[in-house]
Amino acid sequence: MFYYNSPVGQLILEAQDGRLTLCDWAERHADLTSAPCNDANPSIGCSTESHKDIEIISIAIKQLEEYFDGQRKTFDIPLNLVGTEFQRAVWKQLLHIPYAKTESYAAISKAIGRPSAVRAVAGAIGANPISIIVPCHRVIGSDGSLTGYAGGLEAKKYLLSIERAFI
Repeated sequence: MFYYNSPVGQLILEAQDGRLTLCDWAERHADLTSAPCNDANPSIGCSTESHKDIEIISIAIKQLEEYFDGQRKTFDIPLNLVGTEFQRAVWKQLLHIPYAKTESYAAISKAIGRPSAVRAVAGAIGANPISIIVPCHRVIGSDGSLTGYAGGLEAKKYLLSIERAFI
């Protein structure tokens, strides 16, 4: 497990078998963030990942830094989306939302062939384990309003604003 201090909050990153499995907000995993091995370096924690997994996490951190600096609009990291078939379908659809654009929950529901499953889609988006890279922050309400976000609405506003600043 590794920790990355982003401009909008601390993220926890994990990889398995050379694929990123987690890039999520540390406060959602408060029970994991108190590991004593974090004291030496709050950006990178202790890990049991293989060399290959550590390399993937290093690449993810580098790409996140490039994203926050406005130098990266897409991520090129092998992902392992761990969830139900429905959740994976939703998360894969999120990957099709272009940088600096937004999509509604209803549009995501329609795109995966489940137009009446808007609430289930919202639940799947809320369970996204790979924030920012799988851009759930780009999903908004049908009326254009910013709705819930695991990292908090301020983080969502920030992510959308930096994307729009660099287009």
